[in-house]
Amino acid sequence: MASGVAAISKPATGLVQIPTVEMKVEDSTQKQGDSRPRGPPRPRRPNYADIHSRSLPLDVYPLPTFLPHNPLSLFQILYTIISQSIWTPSSRKAVYQGYFSPETQSVHVTDPIAIRALWEAGFFGKGTLSRSEPRWLDQEKRRRGLVALETSEEMTRKRREERRQFKLERARKERETIEQQLRDEGKLTLAEKPEEISLGELADVGRPASTVDVHASLANAALDAVKDEVKKLELEDEDEVEAPVVESPEEPLEISDQEHLQLTLEEAYFLTYALGSLSISTTENEGTSLLSNLSLLRLFGTYATFPISTSPISPDNPFLLKYVVYHHFRSLGWVVRPGVKFAVDYLLYNRGPVFAHAEFAVMILPSYSHPYWSETAERKEECGKKEKRDWWWLHRVNRVQTQVHKTLVLVYVEVPPPWDGNGKEGGEVDVGKVVKGYGIREVVLRRWTPNRNRG
Repeated sequence: MASGVAAISKPATGLVQIPTVEMKVEDSTQKQGDSRPRGPPRPRRPNYADIHSRSLPLDVYPLPTFLPHNPLSLFQILYTIISQSIWTPSSRKAVYQGYFSPETQSVHVTDPIAIRALWEAGFFGKGTLSRSEPRWLDQEKRRRGLVALETSEEMTRKRREERRQFKLERARKERETIEQQLRDEGKLTLAEKPEEISLGELADVGRPASTVDVHASLANAALDAVKDEVKKLELEDEDEVEAPVVESPEEPLEISDQEHLQLTLEEAYFLTYALGSLSISTTENEGTSLLSNLSLLRLFGTYATFPISTSPISPDNPFLLKYVVYHHFRSLGWVVRPGVKFAVDYLLYNRGPVFAHAEFAVMILPSYSHPYWSETAERKEECGKKEKRDWWWLHRVNRVQTQVHKTLVLVYVEVPPPWDGNGKEGGEVDVGKVVKGYGIREVVLRRWTPNRNRG
C-alpha cells in the first residue's frame, strides 16, 4: 500500500516503563501535627508492561543476539536459522472465532480466552458491558463481595473524585490567600466577609482602581469557583438515595460471564485478512460455515452504507476508506482505537490506552485525484461535493482536539477507479490488489495561537 509524504513514524524505542506522577493534597490540620490515621493505601497497579507485552496476537521468533567477542553466538544464530527453516514455527497459536451481528454492525467474540487474548495483545475491541476493557465479570464479583480487587473503571472514578477534591481545596486556598493579602493591605477588615466586598468601596481607599479591581475580581472568581464546586457536591449527595435493604436468598458463587468483545468492522477485517487470527461466521451457532476474505469485504461494505445496498461496492465505500487507514497505521506499529468520543475517526496510541493518552486524532478525507474521476463533468462535480469541507468544519474539529491535547491529522485517501465490476459472490477479486490501489497522504495540523506561535 503506497504511503504519501509526512508519514507519522512510530518512535523506535523499546518497552520503557512510563513513570506516573501522583498529586497528593495534604490537609492543613495534618501539617499542624494532627496524627489522625490515614486511609488505606492504594492497591498495587497491575504490571501492564508484562500484560500487554505483545502489540499483536502473534508470536515472533527473533534470532539470537550476535556478540562479536563471543564466536559461539554466531553458531547459535546459524543453528536457529537452520532449525526454523526445517521446522517452521507457527506465528499464531490459535485462530479465534467470532460472528457478525447485523443489529450492532460489528463482530462479537464470546470465548473468554479469546477476549482476553485479543485485548491484551493489541487492545482490539471493547467490552459490551464495559467502557473499554472487558471487565464486567470482575465488577460483578466485586459488587457481590466475592473479590476485593478494584477494576479499572472503579480506579478511574476514584481518580476523578480525588481530582475534584483537589480542585476544591485549591480554590479554597486561593481564596484564603487573596483575603489575607487584602487584609494585610488594609482593604478588608476581620469582620468583613468576601461576599461584602465591592469594587466601589475598594476603589475609594486611595489605591489605583485597576489594581484593586484585579484583587477583587480574583477574590470573587475564587469564591465563585468554590461555590460551584460545593453546589455540585451537594447535588450529587442529594441524588445518591440509599436503596432499601431487601432480604434475598444467597446468590450462587459461580457467575457466568455475560460480556462479549465487540470488534469494529475494521478491527475484525484486519484480524481476519491481515493477521489470520480470527474466523468470522454469520451466526453464533457452532458449525456455521466461515466467511472468506472477499465475502467479508462485500458484507462489511454493504452494511457500511445507509440505506443498505447490495449493488457493487464503490471504491469510496466508507468501510474501505476506514480500513485502508486502519491497516496503514497498524502496520506502522500504532495502536488504533475508535475516536467517536472526540469527533474524529481514529485515535493513535503509542503503546495503548493503559499507558498514556492518545497522541494523534485522525480524520479521514477522500481524495479523487485519479484521472478517471475527472473524465466527465457530472463525475467531476459529484466528486467535488464529496471532497468539499468548509473552514467552520475545520475550526470545530481542530478546536476540540486542541482542548483535549491531541494533534489533528488529516488523512487523505486516494480513491482508485472502480474495481468491483459485477458485485457477485463468485466474482474473482484480489483483495490484496484492491488494498494496494489506495494511497495515503497525511497532513498534520496544529492550531495557531498568537502568544505561542509568534515569529
